[in-house]
Amino acid sequence: MNSKGVILTQNSGSTFRGILLVSGTSIGGGMLALPVLTSLGDFLPSLAVYFFCWLFMACTGLLFLEISLWMHKDANIVSMSERTLGSCGKTFAWILYLFLFYSLSIAYIVGCGDLVSQLFKNQISDWIAPFLFVLCFAPIVFIGTRFVSKINVVFMIGLAVSFFTFLILGSGFVKKELLLDHNWSKSLLALPIAFTSFAYQGIIPTLVSDMNYDVKRTRKAILIGSFIPLITYTVWQWLIQGIVPTEGPGGLAEALANGNNAVQPLKNFINTPLVYIVGQYFAFFALVTSFFGVTLGLMDFLADGLKIKKTVSGKFLLCLIIFIPPLLISYTYPHIFLTALDYAGGYGCALLLGLLPVLMVWSARYRLGMKSPYTFPGGKAALLFLAAFVIFEIVLELRKTIGHFQG
Repeated sequence: MNSKGVILTQNSGSTFRGILLVSGTSIGGGMLALPVLTSLGDFLPSLAVYFFCWLFMACTGLLFLEISLWMHKDANIVSMSERTLGSCGKTFAWILYLFLFYSLSIAYIVGCGDLVSQLFKNQISDWIAPFLFVLCFAPIVFIGTRFVSKINVVFMIGLAVSFFTFLILGSGFVKKELLLDHNWSKSLLALPIAFTSFAYQGIIPTLVSDMNYDVKRTRKAILIGSFIPLITYTVWQWLIQGIVPTEGPGGLAEALANGNNAVQPLKNFINTPLVYIVGQYFAFFALVTSFFGVTLGLMDFLADGLKIKKTVSGKFLLCLIIFIPPLLISYTYPHIFLTALDYAGGYGCALLLGLLPVLMVWSARYRLGMKSPYTFPGGKAALLFLAAFVIFEIVLELRKTIGHFQG
C-alpha cells in the first residue's frame, strides 16, 4: 500500500493499472482542504495554480523515473538520496520524510476527530473525538498491511460512491455568479496544498518495477495518471466554490479562519440535509484512506530506520511513536487541520518531492556521470527552472509562516 491508501500488487502491471496507481495516490485527504485554502483567490486563479502544480509535479515524477532506472530494485527515496548525494542527502531525506508524514498524520487525526465529534454532536466532546478515532483505527494499522488492504477496499468503494453521489446531488445548487470572482494576487496561497494534492512520487520506484522497467509505459502512466487528479480537483472546486461564497457568514473565508474542511460550510447554504450528510461521508472516507496509507508508510519507514522488528511488541512500540505525538498535538492545536496540510505541502512535499529529485538528478548526471535509459529533457536549464519554482514556493511559505507568528 502506498502513502495515500492505494493497494499495490506484485504482478506485472498494465499501463491502465499504472495510471490508476498514480491517480489514486494523488487523490486523498488534501482534496478536502483545496477549496478552502484556494478560496481567497477564487475559482479561475485556483485552476491556474492547479495546472502549474500538476505540470511541475509531472516533471518531478519523470525525474524520479530517471533516478529509479539508475537504482533498479529496492529503490526508495532515502537510498536514492544516499547514492546520489551521500550521507548529507540521506539525512536531508530522513528529516523531510518524517516532517511530511507526521504533518499529514496530525492533519488526518484532527480532521477525523472533527468528523467524529460532528457525527455524535452533543454526545462526545471535541477533546475525546480524536482519541476515539485513534482508538478505533490504530489497531487496524497495528495488525498490518494485509488486513488494512482488505478494509481499505471497502473505504475506497465508499469514497468513490459518496463522491459521485455528492456530485450528482450538489450540482443543482451551483451558482455560476460565485465562480466569476477572481483575485490573482491571493491565488498563490494555494501553492502549498496543491503540492500535497498532486504528490505521488513515492510510488514511482514501485511503478517502474511493476512495469518491468518499460520507459514508454511508465512515462505514459505518470503523465495520464497525474492528469486525472487535475480533472477531479477542477470538478470538486467548481462544486464547492459554486455553492459556498468566499465572503460572508459561514463562507469559505470563515472556514479558512476556523481551520475547517471544505464540506463543513455546505450546511450553511444547502437546505437539503442529505447533500451535507453525503459530503460528510465523503470527507470521512477520504481522510481515513489517506490516514491508513500515511501511517502504514510511516511504520515501515521507522521500522527500517530504527531497526525495530515487526513483532507484537515491536509494532506496539512503533504505534506509540506514530500515534502519540500527533494525538498530543491535536489536543494542543485542535484547529490545525489546514495548517498541518499547508506545512506538509509548503515544506515537506516541496523539498522532498520537488527540490530533492532535482538535486539528485543534477548530482547523478553532472557529478557522478550516471546514465539512464530515460533522461528528462531540457538539460541543466530545465533543472534550474524547476529548482527556482520550488524556491519561489518556499519563500512564499516562509513569508506566510512568519506573518502568522507575528500576527
